[in-house]
Amino acid sequence: MIKRTLTIVAATSALALGMAACTEAEQEQTEANAEHAGEAIGDAAAEAGEVIESGAMAAANAVEEGAGNLSDELEENQAEAAAQGREGAVNPATGERVE
Repeated sequence: MIKRTLTIVAATSALALGMAACTEAEQEQTEANAEHAGEAIGDAAAEAGEVIESGAMAAANAVEEGAGNLSDELEENQAEAAAQGREGAVNPATGERVE
């Protein structure tokens, strides 16, 4: 633990000395590079968000279509059962239950 702490302190000190030794132009270039990297990360995150959202949209559409197909099939089954007079069936056209 102490060795790790000393390593971190040494690295931080080296970074501080390096920053102090840098010229103003080097510091400005470093800031520009960091800003560019931040923009690139932001762009990548936005793109990833769009990919995730489009995937979720496709999944929701598939679920919606599947539910619609199932609803149509169930409605047909109930219409047929009601036409046959089977007890408990509901006529989709009228909403009345066959007794």
